[in-house]
Amino acid sequence: MATGFAIIGTGMIARFHAQAIQAIPDATLVGCFNHKPERAVAFAQEYGCQAYSDLDEMLANPDISVVTICTPSGAHLEPALAVAKAGKHLLVEKPLEITLERCDAMIAACKQAGTLLGAILPSRFSPANIVLKRAIELGRFGRLTLGDTYVKWWRTQEYYDGGGWRGTWALDGGGAYMNQAIHNVDLLSWFMGDVAEVCGLTATLAHDRIEVEDVGTAIVKFKNGALGTLEAATSVYPGLLKKTEIHGSEGSAIIEQDSILLWNFKNPLPEDEQILAQFGAGNTVTGGAADPKAISFVGHQRQFEDFIDAIKTGRKPLIDGHEGRKSVELILAIYQSSREGKRINLPLPSKAAT
Repeated sequence: MATGFAIIGTGMIARFHAQAIQAIPDATLVGCFNHKPERAVAFAQEYGCQAYSDLDEMLANPDISVVTICTPSGAHLEPALAVAKAGKHLLVEKPLEITLERCDAMIAACKQAGTLLGAILPSRFSPANIVLKRAIELGRFGRLTLGDTYVKWWRTQEYYDGGGWRGTWALDGGGAYMNQAIHNVDLLSWFMGDVAEVCGLTATLAHDRIEVEDVGTAIVKFKNGALGTLEAATSVYPGLLKKTEIHGSEGSAIIEQDSILLWNFKNPLPEDEQILAQFGAGNTVTGGAADPKAISFVGHQRQFEDFIDAIKTGRKPLIDGHEGRKSVELILAIYQSSREGKRINLPLPSKAAT
């Protein structure tokens, strides 16, 4: 029996959710919700599902077992609590939420309901990133020494002006780090391990009428002793492909978007030639560097497939609520460091969720 999905929020990212669901043979898009009925109807007509403007009514539909949330970042918690109360499994678009307290409230609600919670960070499902993760787990880098990630993108002033919530602390939760670079923030800690401390600087240099940063740099120290940098921007014209570099005492690798630019180890393996042939340079996909619509739904599809399998087998999804919380915590630490002008130790203190 196909797994029934519903989507809360019908903006740009919801379209990628719908396309991903439609591409999965054992999944079906049952419904969509928007508090403005005309928007729900338009989306439902485009993607062949039922429109709802009453959230409780949609959540009462027994054909729906998984709900994805595509509302503005700082408005994830309230619908998430309703989904958990209704006993549905939950997938939340990045970031999980914009404060640790709101993340923790969501995690607690799903735990109490006995439902699965996933944070949508599809870069972990890129085949090139999976190959890199496997090489780290096999110890091919020796001791990890340096991990860097760069998201030097461009967003127009119209991008921020066109959405009332974009560029606000209340609903965006941050700028280039929280909204755009969070995928690579997640990747870097997935590759290198948890962060022990961070020192960051942020600024707003190329846009008007936004509260949040459009450029930032941060230095991190990982718990394993390695160092690293995280750069994020929406102020770099014309927008460059995102890049991650992993270095160790016995090897180095560089991935740009989904292509491997460097794959060099002290102890080569026969599979290295095949890896370079399959993932080597030549990918011309922009990946949203200048246009947020210029992404593929395939990463979402792979994550949704993992989530469906987790439901069916009773295991945790690859990126559960706790994993999704980590990138939010690191970004909040970068913001705190920039505000206070000092190093910030992790984990951050979190008040009890209310």
